[in-house]
Amino acid sequence: MAIRSLFPVLPMSTSYSFPSPSTAAGAAAADRLLAPPQGSDFFDASSPAALDRLADGNRKLLRDLSTFGIGGPCSFFLESSRPAHLLCAARLARARSLPLLILGRGSNCLFADRGFDGLVVLNRFSSASAGAGDDGVEVVGFGRVRAWSGYPFNRLGVQTAAEGWGGLEFAGGIPGTVGGAAFMNAGANGQETAEVVESVEVVTREGDVRILGRDEVRFGYRWSSLQDMQDLAAIIAVTFRLRSAPAARERQREFLDGRRKTQPIGERSAGSVFRNPAGLGVTAGELIDIAGLKGLKIGGAKVSELHANFIVNTGGATAKDVLALISAIKERVDQMFGIELMEEIRYVPYSSS
Repeated sequence: MAIRSLFPVLPMSTSYSFPSPSTAAGAAAADRLLAPPQGSDFFDASSPAALDRLADGNRKLLRDLSTFGIGGPCSFFLESSRPAHLLCAARLARARSLPLLILGRGSNCLFADRGFDGLVVLNRFSSASAGAGDDGVEVVGFGRVRAWSGYPFNRLGVQTAAEGWGGLEFAGGIPGTVGGAAFMNAGANGQETAEVVESVEVVTREGDVRILGRDEVRFGYRWSSLQDMQDLAAIIAVTFRLRSAPAARERQREFLDGRRKTQPIGERSAGSVFRNPAGLGVTAGELIDIAGLKGLKIGGAKVSELHANFIVNTGGATAKDVLALISAIKERVDQMFGIELMEEIRYVPYSSS
């Protein structure tokens, strides 16, 4: 499939200047993304339409929204096809006193077998549901791209690399969304999302929109301060500042080829289970492998025989199976090496109480 050009009119030159996200042009772009759907009362907390849609949640299983294929039903469910929906969903959750969970590809999550007792919002870009001229991503300056949080991160990585822009080559192999990548500081092959983030637009639980500059968001290994932001409801959009890199596509091909050879791409998993220990010069996968745990299985959950830092769902796995396997792995590694592994995947319990 042909890739639409992101930079059709921008020459490889730095002699051009463009408005920043805080200027009138940037504000206009935000207004377009956040404009409410015309003639819709879908997210009015008091409207019958909103209540009808919420009732549909009882038939939505989280295992169908997760790359792991694990998880019970959520109490309430909404689909977001544009950023305005996230803004309205935050206000709806607050009005109804509902726990709120924004979900992209569900590629880094393990849901409870009981499900989630709150409102789940599926935040995925769909060209079919987007408005005219809304591609989910737009160029806002030389080497600067603004993408909706629900836009596929791997698609953005492929598009930018194909056009000779560096910084997101690794993203071509990350099965998540732009918002999830910023939230978790996704990374691979020596690159991290944090290296190219310019700003992050968020909506708070009060329903207010804020633009956070790069100096207002801290990043660490598979972590961002957004995870500790108490009033965060959702990430709306992220602006990236990329660099000219004519060899970006070739570098990305090398990354993807290595990924296909070393990771269980065709199996159901949530990606890397554990964080790599800091400062030890050894990865979590290597420790698990040396401990002889490849192929260890509990119920339907199994340590991948291709990459030891992946747990795969061999069919019918439950969250209970995965948690038991994680516990067994941590115990063995601690006994053998005196190293306590820390989870990278996020466990989402049924209730926070």
